[in-house]
Amino acid sequence: MIDTLINPADPPKRQMEKLMAITQVLMRRVESDTDDSGAAYAQFQRAAMLEDQVRDRTRDLERALDLLNESNARLGEANRSAEAARQNLANAIETIQEGFALFDAGDVLVLCNSRFGMHMEDIRDDLRPGLRFDAYVDRVSLSRFLALPDRETPQDWAIRRKRRHQDRHVIFNVRMIWDRWVQVSEHRTADGGTVILQTDVTDIIRSERQERGKLLDDQARMIRATLDHINQGVSIFDAQARLVGWNARLGQLLSIPLARFRVGASFDYLLERFREEITLSDGMTDARLGFWVNGAPGRSPLSFELRRGDELILAVFAQGMPDGGFVMSFTDVTAERAAIEALSRANETLEARVMDRTLELEDALAHAERANASRSRFVAAASHDLLQPLSAAKLFIASIGGEGVPPSAVEALEKAQNALVSVEGILDALLDISKLESGRAAVSVGQVALRPILTQLEAEFTAIAAAKGLRLTVRAVDAVVMTDPAYLRRILQNLIGNAIRYTTQGRVVVAARKRGAMTRLEVWDTGPGIPDEEQDNIFKEFHRLNARASASEGMGLGLAIVERACALLGHPLGLSSRLGRGTCFMLQVPSVTAEDTMPVPHPVPPRPRMRLQGKIGFLVENDPDLCRALSLLLEKWGLSVLDAASGEQALALIDELGILPDFFLVDHQLGDGMTGVDFILALRRLHGDVPTRLVTADRRQQVHEQARLAGVEVMMKPIDARALESFLRDLD
Repeated sequence: MIDTLINPADPPKRQMEKLMAITQVLMRRVESDTDDSGAAYAQFQRAAMLEDQVRDRTRDLERALDLLNESNARLGEANRSAEAARQNLANAIETIQEGFALFDAGDVLVLCNSRFGMHMEDIRDDLRPGLRFDAYVDRVSLSRFLALPDRETPQDWAIRRKRRHQDRHVIFNVRMIWDRWVQVSEHRTADGGTVILQTDVTDIIRSERQERGKLLDDQARMIRATLDHINQGVSIFDAQARLVGWNARLGQLLSIPLARFRVGASFDYLLERFREEITLSDGMTDARLGFWVNGAPGRSPLSFELRRGDELILAVFAQGMPDGGFVMSFTDVTAERAAIEALSRANETLEARVMDRTLELEDALAHAERANASRSRFVAAASHDLLQPLSAAKLFIASIGGEGVPPSAVEALEKAQNALVSVEGILDALLDISKLESGRAAVSVGQVALRPILTQLEAEFTAIAAAKGLRLTVRAVDAVVMTDPAYLRRILQNLIGNAIRYTTQGRVVVAARKRGAMTRLEVWDTGPGIPDEEQDNIFKEFHRLNARASASEGMGLGLAIVERACALLGHPLGLSSRLGRGTCFMLQVPSVTAEDTMPVPHPVPPRPRMRLQGKIGFLVENDPDLCRALSLLLEKWGLSVLDAASGEQALALIDELGILPDFFLVDHQLGDGMTGVDFILALRRLHGDVPTRLVTADRRQQVHEQARLAGVEVMMKPIDARALESFLRDLD
């Protein structure tokens, strides 16, 4: 019994205290005579039992507390593991190139990566965990970056999008502004959640769209074959700076697999992909290159170099196209640059000796350039000044013809007119050659019948040859060639004239011979021949083989003009000569086959005689001879003529007379006052639209551009009487 009352684990002092308490209680019970019921002892027993129960409960609580601490430790470890797993999941989805979002079974956003909603900057801040799917769709439907289909409201789009959310697997494309596209893939998870992936498919859709609309023809295949066989890398971009073509050499030069190229890829995208592999030079930057790429049509060409690593240098040339696109070519210049560097290092030791010579050459070059520029200006000015009296002479001759003129005089007038036409052709040739030297020459190549040209040259040179006792033979053929008729005539004109000039006896033969796909034109003479050492020099300007020839017989420009004109037309020029036997000049011109020959137009019947009596014409011309010649011709045709030497005098005369003439012929260069274009514009402001022609000998492009912008038609000097007659007939 005592063992149940005293806990052996208690300290001795505690056990003694309990024993003393028990003893005292027992003594009081023995001494108490009136405690018949034993209540005190019962209380003692209950106290002892309660103490045992408290001790048992304490031990149970201690065990429960240990279990609780162990559970809390395990829960903390589980929370740390869950947080680590969540962070790993967030890191994993952040590496995905597409936009990613996870909604739980209650359609509440659990997590998403930074690319989710990347195409809609105005809603990205709202895409946070806790956002409901319906709210997400509503925000997307109201985004300013969303391109809604025609006649569809944001509410309609949101309803259609939520309806598709009910499907288990959904894939569709969403169009954004600026013609961008995003593919949305939506899939259900096993627990009822939703995973959404957003992929930018702009380049793919653009590529597919372009491929569907592209039709390959024979010309495109020829271009592709050409691109693949040239030694340069070539890439072609459209007006939106999208790749539309390239060749295999481009991939080789840049060491880039062709699979990385695709039709429709933007220039910025390609530059970004290849940027780490290349280095721009020559002051070129990404910003400057991007500014040029996005520039307007008509931008200047762009040249720079880029390096790929240390072993390759590429020269890049970018050229705009009329439609706003552009072409870039890449040329391997590594060897050239290495040679230049080696040469530069070798030349460092020679700089001191070369410096003086270099300065002398620079002075000589500057002097030559000034002389060449002065000569070009002289040719243009002299040709312009010669055209003024030439125009007057042609008009004077045109005014003489008509009834009452003896037949012999008519024949003489016709020959004089033809001679003036020849002079005009020579002046035009000089002007064109001057343009060729300045890079402004232009040709008009088409189908040309040889017989009319050769027949005209025969009539022109027969009398000249006969005057020297020579016989000119022209063997014309019914051949049609591809050339510029004016330049071809000048080439033959110079060759025949040279042959007659340097041949003292015998004959000159002009022949045309068909040679396969070409027609060879030959000019033979029985002159003294040309030494081998002079055969290259005769094509130089102002070089005359016969130094005794006078300036009236030629200034040594004929063969220089021939060589330049043949080079311009792409007609090979040859020379064969034997001393004492004669010389043959030959050029080859492409022939036109019978099936490709254009039909010869039927002759136009002569137009009825003009009825211009009573009409008044006004000449604004400061050259008195040309003004007089024009007046005579117009008066012969039955018109009344007024004239003035300047635009200011003409406006004053119109105000003074109070009569508005029926038409105006206005010279462009009228002295220090207003130009011809200025006068015509002033005339229109004061008196409305009156038939006018701007008359000028100035071939410069800016003059013709001024006339075009003013809506004024140009009549070139020397004035052709037939062109003037055609203008006046429209006034009937």
